Amino acid sequence: MKRIITAILILISAVAFSQSKGLITGTVYDKEAANAPLPFANVFIKDTTIGVTTEFEGTYTLQVDPGTYTLVFSFIGYQTIEVPNVVVTADGNTVIDKTLNASQGVSLDEVLITGTTKKESETALLTEQKKAVEIKQSIGADELNRKGVSDAAAAITKISGISKEGSSNVYVRGLGDRYLNTTLNGLSMPSNNINKKNIDLNLFSSDVIQNVSVSKAYAANFYGDFAAGNVNVTSKEFTGDSFLDVSVSTSVNTNAADKDFVKSDGTGFFGFYGRYEHNPYAVVLSHGVDPISAQTPINTGVSLSAGKSFDVGDAGRLSLFITGSFDNNYTFFEGRETDYTNVEKKSFPNVDRYNYSTNSTVMGSAIYKINDFNKISYNSLFINSSSDEVGYYGVKGLGSNRDARIDTDAGFYQMNVQFNQDLVFVNQLLGEHTLVEDKLELDWGLGYNNVYSHEPDRKRISLEEYYNHLDSDPNTYATLYTNNSFDNQRYFEKIIDEELNGRFNLKYTVSDDFKLNFGANHRAKERNFKNIRYGYKNIDSSFNVDPNNFNAIFNYNNWADGLYDTDVFKALYPEGEGVFHIGPTNFPGKYENTYKGELETYSMYTSAEINLGEKWLIVPGVRSEWFSQTINYDVVNLIKNPGVAEVTEELLLPTLNVKYALNDDINLRFSVSNTVSFPEFKEMAPYVYESVTQRIGGNPDLLGHQEGVNYVNVKDVSYSDILNVDFKFEWFVSRGEIISLGAFAKEIKDPVNLVVANDATGTQRFFRTGDKAKVYGVEVEVKKDILMNEDDEAKLSGGFNISYMHTKQDLFNTIQGTYSTAFNRDSDELQGASPLLVNADLNFRPNFGEKVEPTINLVANYFSDRIFALGSGQLGNKIEKGFATLDFVWKNKIGEKTEINFSAKNILNPEIEIFRELSNNQEVVLESYKKGLNIGLQFKYNF
Repeated sequence: MKRIITAILILISAVAFSQSKGLITGTVYDKEAANAPLPFANVFIKDTTIGVTTEFEGTYTLQVDPGTYTLVFSFIGYQTIEVPNVVVTADGNTVIDKTLNASQGVSLDEVLITGTTKKESETALLTEQKKAVEIKQSIGADELNRKGVSDAAAAITKISGISKEGSSNVYVRGLGDRYLNTTLNGLSMPSNNINKKNIDLNLFSSDVIQNVSVSKAYAANFYGDFAAGNVNVTSKEFTGDSFLDVSVSTSVNTNAADKDFVKSDGTGFFGFYGRYEHNPYAVVLSHGVDPISAQTPINTGVSLSAGKSFDVGDAGRLSLFITGSFDNNYTFFEGRETDYTNVEKKSFPNVDRYNYSTNSTVMGSAIYKINDFNKISYNSLFINSSSDEVGYYGVKGLGSNRDARIDTDAGFYQMNVQFNQDLVFVNQLLGEHTLVEDKLELDWGLGYNNVYSHEPDRKRISLEEYYNHLDSDPNTYATLYTNNSFDNQRYFEKIIDEELNGRFNLKYTVSDDFKLNFGANHRAKERNFKNIRYGYKNIDSSFNVDPNNFNAIFNYNNWADGLYDTDVFKALYPEGEGVFHIGPTNFPGKYENTYKGELETYSMYTSAEINLGEKWLIVPGVRSEWFSQTINYDVVNLIKNPGVAEVTEELLLPTLNVKYALNDDINLRFSVSNTVSFPEFKEMAPYVYESVTQRIGGNPDLLGHQEGVNYVNVKDVSYSDILNVDFKFEWFVSRGEIISLGAFAKEIKDPVNLVVANDATGTQRFFRTGDKAKVYGVEVEVKKDILMNEDDEAKLSGGFNISYMHTKQDLFNTIQGTYSTAFNRDSDELQGASPLLVNADLNFRPNFGEKVEPTINLVANYFSDRIFALGSGQLGNKIEKGFATLDFVWKNKIGEKTEINFSAKNILNPEIEIFRELSNNQEVVLESYKKGLNIGLQFKYNF
C-alpha cells in the first residue's frame, strides 16, 4: 500500500510540474566495497534545502527547476564530492553517477548524519545478500550491538538454520563441527581445541567483528571440505579520521552470586598460568592438589578501541586501528552426571561445578590505501581464552561406582580441578588491486597462525565413604579410592598448531554481462599433541582423609618419607650413565600419548558470472584440489602401536549457482554442487581423552584400510562424498525488511558419526557407520518493520527464522577394524541434527526525547532434541535435549558520546540435559544442570 500511494503521489507531481521541472538521477557507488551500490548516501543541491538519501540500490532522484547547480555527494566517513555546472532543463533528465572513497580528511560538517558505515549496517548487509552470487546470510556490527551479542558464536545463531550446542559447538542445517569451515577475512583459521575442527567462535568478541557471514551453498572459491557451510568473520576496519571508545561493564550470575568461589592454584585473574616453564613432574612434587579461594563472583569487562588516519601523498591514506578487551565470567553449575556405557558405571546425583572463564582479545590493523587502485592491509589478532573449573562430584554422599571396593551404592566422590588455556595468534596480509580499471582486479591474502592449547596440571582425586565426612562423628573419615594408580592423578596436556595459508583471485570483466574468476588456495597445517599422567599409589592407610585438605596428604615431605608413591606409564630411571629404561614408581616419565598431524592442500579454481539480460545470473565453477593428510601416533591404549595413517587425494569439484530476479526486489536462487568431508586429526588419533563421566577417542580407520587389520564393513575411503542442492526465494520488501523461503537437500556418502565402541571402557569413537546419509530441510526467514515514526524509521520491528530438517542414514550391523562397534537397527537420524530450529527477536525504539535514544530488544532461540552420539548394540542413542533461551537487552544512547546499557540474559534458565535412551522407552540422565540468569550493566563513552 505504501508503494502504491508513493507511486500515485509521484505521478501526480510529475503531471503537475511536467512543464517546469527537470530531473537529476543516478547511482552512488562505494569504492571501499568493490564499487557496490551505496545506500543512504546524501545527495543535495548546494546552498539549498533540496536533497535526498540514496535508495537500497544506491539510486537517487531529485526534481528541481531548470537551471545550473552544484550537486554534492556525501556519506559519513567518506570523501565529500561536489559536481559543479549540472545543467537541468525542463522535462529533462540529467544522469550523474558517482563513486565515493574513504574520507581524506575533508570536513563533513555541512551534513549531520546518524548511522553507521555501510559494511556494518543491517540494511547494507541485506543489500549484499541481495547482490551476492551465492546463497549466504550475514549479521553485522550494528545488529550485534543492538541485540547485545557478545561473540561470533552467538551472532550466527541469529541466522536461520543455525544453532549452538551447550558446549558452544555450532550446527548449520543440522550438521556439526566436522562439516563446517571457519575463515577470518577469507583465510582459514586453526582450531583451538583438540575436540574441534573449527576455532571456537566464542573467542571472537564483538569488539573485533565487523560482520559474520554464513555461506550455506558451495562456490568454487571455498575449500572442497565443505558440507554445511563456511563461516567467515570479517574483522573491523577503520578508515575515518580518528576516534576513541571506552566501555566498562559488570554483571552477576544468579547461580554464582552467593557462592564462595574456588579456582585452580597457579592461575591468575586474567586467565594466565604461571608454571609452564617447569617440568610436569616437578609441579607434581612441589604443588598440592587443593583449589584456592577465588575473587568475589562479580563479572567484569573493559574494552578500548581507537583509530586514526593519515593522508600519505596526494592519493594515499594510512588508517590505523587497535582494539583490546577483557572480560571474565563466574558461573556455578548445580546438577547431576552419570557415566553410562552398556551399564551404569558411575552416578553422581549431586554435582557442584565452579567455573571462572576469561577472554582477552587484542587486534590491530593497518590499512594503506595507496591510491584508488591499490590497497594493502595487515591484521594481527591475539586471543587468550581460559576456563578454570573446580568440580565436586557426589557432594551429598549419594554418588555410586560399580567398581567401588567398599560401597558400590553410595559414598563415591570425585574432585576434578582443571584449567584450560588457549592462546591464538593470527597474522594476515591482504591486498586489493585494480590492474586495469573496470577490467582486471586482483585480490589476495597470506596468513600465518599459531595456537597453543594447554591443559596444565588437572587434578582428580577419588574417595569412597564420603558420607562419613558429612556425618557428625569425628572418628569416621572418607577413604581414598585406589583401585588403580590413576584413580588419583595429575594430568598435563599440550597442543601446538602451526598453519600457513594463502588465497589468490583474479577477476576479469570481459563485459558487463560476463566476468571470469581464476583463483588458487594453499594451506599447510601441522599439529603436535602430547600428554602425560602421574598417578598416586601405595598411599599410607594411616591418613585421615579430609576432602577440604588433600594437601595434607599429597605434599613433598610425605612423598620423600615414602608415605605414597608416584606412578607414570612410561617411567624413566637411570641404569648406568646415559641409559634409560621403562621403570618403576617415583620417577619422571616420557609422554604417555603423542601424535603429529600434517595437512596440506593445493587447489585451483575457475568460475564465471554470466548475466543473461537483467533477470538471470548464472555462476558455473569447478575446483581442482590436491589433498594430503598424515597422522603419526604413539599411544598406550592400542596394541598396534606406534602407527601411521596417511592418504593423498585428487579431487574435481563442480558447482553451479543460479539467480533469477523476478523484479528489483525478489530473487529466486538455485545451487547444486559436489563437495567432500575429510576427517580431522582428533577424529583419527586413537588417543582417548577421559573426563569424569565420559571418554572420547579417534579412529585411524577413517583414512582407509591399514596393513595387518581385519576389516568388516570398513570401506577403503578417506573422505565423505557430498551432493548439495539448494533452492531459495528472497523478497527484499524494504530497506530493513525481508521474507525468504529456502529448501535444501544433501546426500552424504560414507558418513562419520560418534559411536560407543565395543570395549570395556565404553569409549566413544568415530566410525564410518553406513553407506549414505540424507538430509532434507526447509527454512523461513522474516524481518518486518511493525511501527514507524514520523521520520519513516522503524519504531517497532521484529524478525524470526524457522528451520525444519529431516535426516536419515544407513547403519551397518557390524563394523570391525582397529576398533569395532555394532547396531541393532538399519537406520537412524544423523548425529547433531535438530529437526526444529527457531530464532526470533523483537526491537522497540521508544521516544524519550532528543537526548536519550533507547533501544529495547527481546531475543529468543530454540532447538529441539538431537543425537549427541549414536548408541551401539542394544545401547540407545545419547540425546541432547532441546531448550529455549530468552535474552533482554536495553541500550540507551545519551547524547552523542555516552551509552548506558542493561541486559538480562538466559531469563528462562532452562535445564540443559543429555540423556541416554534405554530399552522399554526408559532413559538415564547423563548430564543435567542450569546456567543461571546473567544480569549486567555496561557504560560506554566515545571521546
